[in-house]
Amino acid sequence: MSILYDEGQQAIATESRRVLEARTSKDRLLKLLTTTGEVDKPFWDTAVEQGWTGLAIPEEHGGLGLTLAELGLVAQQTGAVIAGAPYLTVGYGAAQALVAAGVSELQAAWLPRLAAGEALATVAFAEGTDPLPANPEVTFADGKLNGTKPGVTAGQSADVAVVLASHAGKPALVLVELAGATRTAIDSYDNTRLYADLTFADTPASLLVEGEAASALALDLLARMAVVTAHEQTGAAEALLFTARDYALTRKAFGQPIGAFQSVKHRIAELYGFVEIARANCIHAVASEGKENFLVAAADARISATDAYDTAARDTVQIHGGIGATWEGGLHLHMRRARSLAVEQGNLMFWEDLLVDHLGEAA
Repeated sequence: MSILYDEGQQAIATESRRVLEARTSKDRLLKLLTTTGEVDKPFWDTAVEQGWTGLAIPEEHGGLGLTLAELGLVAQQTGAVIAGAPYLTVGYGAAQALVAAGVSELQAAWLPRLAAGEALATVAFAEGTDPLPANPEVTFADGKLNGTKPGVTAGQSADVAVVLASHAGKPALVLVELAGATRTAIDSYDNTRLYADLTFADTPASLLVEGEAASALALDLLARMAVVTAHEQTGAAEALLFTARDYALTRKAFGQPIGAFQSVKHRIAELYGFVEIARANCIHAVASEGKENFLVAAADARISATDAYDTAARDTVQIHGGIGATWEGGLHLHMRRARSLAVEQGNLMFWEDLLVDHLGEAA
């Protein structure tokens, strides 16, 4: 693809932003922050209505057959309005696992339902602080899954999960219906992410892929989800940039707008740089989809977008002064989301290490 988005992609971004802005309520989102187990239903209904659930699922399986680029653009707009449901990212990861594994029975059973928004899916790879364990403690044998996956995004409400497990001493990706699992909801810093510990005890599951192929696919899926998250972070950081700029132009101190002071002016200019670097890396990542350099591009996007959103959330609160810390101001939404997204699909240290390792191999 081009370094710039084409007219069709720009139209997707514009229309999704228009729809989301019209249907998003700050008061509803603030309530969700402190409520365990509730999905932002108006947002999810919008996602289904607009066809976002099937954007990157092949047409033969009921989807629209578009790419990571289009899904990323929608994610960017969901970040800008701080949408309260995580399924676009983890659902995409689960769907791509089914597509790549090629198990026709499972594809027929789940992909059309995921595309239609009739079923919700998540991905459970991490154990402890390791987003991609080489020897998972969760085990799969004789069609049964055993063990616990902690802090699974969307784990409270998902119908099915793609789980990284150990199978006969080798890594494996398996598909499991969560009706047979025990869910322990986590009251978290950002309850809109619906985190839960998933415990399996002889839970029936189906093998997707195992061995080195499973490890390679898991890393690719993690990178794809990280690119979607990077778009979400970039959209949110840009929204905060505009919020900080507008406040700095209207709030006065010592008889002039606070934006006239260098400390504020320079901070907003720095935020602009963070956002544009993150945006460029996101575009480069989706342009690299399916290419040899995709992992490096995904790491670039993930690192720069995390830095941009974290910085924007912190600086916007500080530019607003005491008002920024009030609940009614709504900046809690971004501050909490920034911290949550920073650790989903691996934290900065994981992606920085991956980037250094790949650049070292290429040298």
